[in-house]
Amino acid sequence: MSASLLGAVAAILVFVFIVILLRRGLLKEKYAVLWLLFAAVTVVLALVPGALRWISDLLGVEIPANLIFFATITLLILVSIQMNYELSRHEARIRRLAEEVALLRERLDEKGGDTGGSP
Repeated sequence: MSASLLGAVAAILVFVFIVILLRRGLLKEKYAVLWLLFAAVTVVLALVPGALRWISDLLGVEIPANLIFFATITLLILVSIQMNYELSRHEARIRRLAEEVALLRERLDEKGGDTGGSP
């Protein structure tokens, strides 16, 4: 099996896997966009082998494999930044919700109600 064919098959499998995760509701669209774009670019580069050499020459990169490594590292950094952003946002929401629950429990205690969950 040639490297181009192997790359195309792998990219198509990633594409199909992402679509399946989307249809089952296991992956949100905002996360899938980057992976679908990555798979589509990989399919194009695998099916048009001269494209990677042309892009490398255009950007002044000596070895096309270095361009692939750079693009992959950049993709992983972008995914990491996106995940850190989402994690920070969710931590802030959880903290706010915990504070709201504590305030509501305090109000119930002041009114003499039983919260049922406090020791």
